Amino acid sequence: MPVLVSNLQDRVPVDDDLVQMLTGVIEAALVEEGMAKEAEVSLVFVDDAYMAELNKQYRNIDGPTDVLSFAMLEGEQLPGDEAEPVLGDIVISLETARRQAREFGHGFEREVAYLTVHGVLHLLGYDHMDETGKKAMRAKEEKILGQVLK
Repeated sequence: MPVLVSNLQDRVPVDDDLVQMLTGVIEAALVEEGMAKEAEVSLVFVDDAYMAELNKQYRNIDGPTDVLSFAMLEGEQLPGDEAEPVLGDIVISLETARRQAREFGHGFEREVAYLTVHGVLHLLGYDHMDETGKKAMRAKEEKILGQVLK
């Protein structure tokens, strides 16, 4: 399963251990949801300024957010895409993740892992617009994180 990682920021260090752990989070989420191992996900690390631009452009909200997901599986599937579906992009502001980790009193790696699984679930159609969806999504997130972060 291809996980394409791009680091478009230089404010928060990204090492191979973090990338490997997050790749494991994505793999665990896809297995949990019964997705093909060939599914492709792009994970993009940005800073708050870049995220604020995306948030304004796509959500008309001023300021950064922690994670945005851009799903590619909406609508009809193109012929020939059956073997290796491209699920989409998960964009994470590492500055916001670092800040939230401090606010929530847990480690940076745990926060980025949470944002990653949250993003994957959005790519797969989950949302948290109502209480039922929020509870279902949170339960899936914690189950997947429990499998990976031991």
